[in-house]
Amino acid sequence: MRVSPEQALSLALSVGVRSFQYRNKNASRNELYETALRLVHLAHENEALFIVNDHADIAVAVGADGVHLGQEDLPIEHARKLLGPGKLIGISTHSLKQAKDAQAAGADYIGFGPIFTTTTKDAGQAQGIGALTAVKQAVSIPVIAIGGITHDTVQEVIRAGADGVAVISAVLSAEDIRSAAGEMIREIRLARDP
Repeated sequence: MRVSPEQALSLALSVGVRSFQYRNKNASRNELYETALRLVHLAHENEALFIVNDHADIAVAVGADGVHLGQEDLPIEHARKLLGPGKLIGISTHSLKQAKDAQAAGADYIGFGPIFTTTTKDAGQAQGIGALTAVKQAVSIPVIAIGGITHDTVQEVIRAGADGVAVISAVLSAEDIRSAAGEMIREIRLARDP
């Protein structure tokens, strides 16, 4: 089911998803800004967290709750200067060392993975459940598991220590986005409180 970012956000909000990251690697910076501006209003109207991927300046410009950086994006300390102390900065990590370095640099949370093989982006070799547990034990900030997570694997990921999961294909590739998002939330709740 092909939907706009606004439609996808609305469907996810309707089943209780409360954290969103806007990522679009193919849009122009102006398109990113315009779409993020519409999305942040929708998210905030529904008391949901809204994070912009990669672009700290766009996150500031639209009033997002924070930015999520990759390993080759703006360093955390410079992003913090742009965003200020009240905004979230997350960073994608792919090893125990990167996770520790991100925490030491002042990240508010890390994305760790890919946990499983993913087709959404070239994120390198799958790290697996054992590496996720090791990272969670080594850092004190929240760890969001990323990469190839599905309805069938999300409980295992949460039980391994992830504070949350970031998913794209498991929800946006589904015939019924609303149902897929709702099912993901149910699986997470079951993992936390069996």
